[in-house]
Amino acid sequence: MTGPLDGGDRGGTGDGGAGRPPRAPGPRPAADDSAHRAPDPPPGPPPERPREQPWEQPPERPREPSPPPLPHATLRSLLGAWALTACSAEETAAVEAHLTECAPCADEALRLRDAVGLLHHERDLDLDPLLRSRVLENCLGRRPARIPVPGWAAPYDAETARLDALLQDIGRSEWRAPVRLRWFAGGRQVDRPTNVAGVISHLLAADGLVAAALGLDDPVGPPPDARSPYGPVERTEAFWRVLEGEDRGCMRGPWRDQAHTLVRTVSFAGHGVADLSVPYGSFSLPLRDALLDRAFECWVHAEDIASAVHYPYDPPSGAHLHDMIDLAVRLLPAALADRRRAGLAGPVRTLVEAGAPGRSLRLEVEGAGGGHWYVALDSPAARACPDLEVALVALDGVEFCQLVAGHVTPEEAAVGQAGDREAIREVLYAAASLSRM
Repeated sequence: MTGPLDGGDRGGTGDGGAGRPPRAPGPRPAADDSAHRAPDPPPGPPPERPREQPWEQPPERPREPSPPPLPHATLRSLLGAWALTACSAEETAAVEAHLTECAPCADEALRLRDAVGLLHHERDLDLDPLLRSRVLENCLGRRPARIPVPGWAAPYDAETARLDALLQDIGRSEWRAPVRLRWFAGGRQVDRPTNVAGVISHLLAADGLVAAALGLDDPVGPPPDARSPYGPVERTEAFWRVLEGEDRGCMRGPWRDQAHTLVRTVSFAGHGVADLSVPYGSFSLPLRDALLDRAFECWVHAEDIASAVHYPYDPPSGAHLHDMIDLAVRLLPAALADRRRAGLAGPVRTLVEAGAPGRSLRLEVEGAGGGHWYVALDSPAARACPDLEVALVALDGVEFCQLVAGHVTPEEAAVGQAGDREAIREVLYAAASLSRM
């Protein structure tokens, strides 16, 4: 029997196995081999693969050229948009890089950013003081009011609205902020300590003079003695005694309601009411001047409150400031006569009949609301004559109002002077004497 390792083939001649060792068969092909497999590589050593060095970095792409830096004028013009976060990413980066190098632009950017913060407050006090007037003018232009506010009552309406906006913006604790009411009396400056609530109570009591003249409710009531003066100072002291121990912070509502009632009443009353006499204790004023006086005092005390709570507060509009200055100038001759009767001013140099021309001082007021006026020096009944001008006084409009309010003394007022020094001194002291609590 022949095995698989025998040298002969089955059915062969058997000559191939004579004298030779047995032959082993070749290896079987793999299962995935086929006739289409890739040819074997040629003999020889395999090609060397390039070694990758771990420290080698891939080649960098060529960088695009950076844009040229923006000029200073362009960057400064972008500060507003930057504060509003309205710049693109490239502009923001350029502006912020510039702010690290330019101190003036950095200061301006800080101011703009702070201003943007104010715009997001629900109640912002730092508005244009003429905004309300412009809105009302636009509304009235589209649909005229049936009962418009008289022009002579417009300053009071505007100043009470501005003060009410200030009171709305302050906190409850600030109603107790200390305030010093200052005025000029007896040849010197005096003051009265109170707080914000006390100032509003004072305005409520003083405005009650106008309310009583119009037949409206007076928060203070009639004087205890009809023979004694019962002006703003006496009424305020009496009202403070009534409110002693109470929370004066609640006075904002009554004061505002009274102001609205006064404006509404004079608007419906017609033109004849403008000459209604309003008693001020020792003297009287027609209603048109009384409301202008109340507007002036409202502005002055609003500045007192704003200073106490550290808020900014602007002067009245130019037209209203002009009317206030005009009222003070018209009251100066009578104030001069009162000082002469009290021995605080020199005697009259020239006796002048009523309506006759007399010596005059020219008052030049600069700035918003300014103009020029002639003040009669010899008698309230005399007519100030430009041809008999003996002195000139020039000063700023707000400075003149501060003098009339008693917030600065005649010596502190920055004025330009020319001519009769005695006449100038008497007029400046007469202007300061118009002040009161």
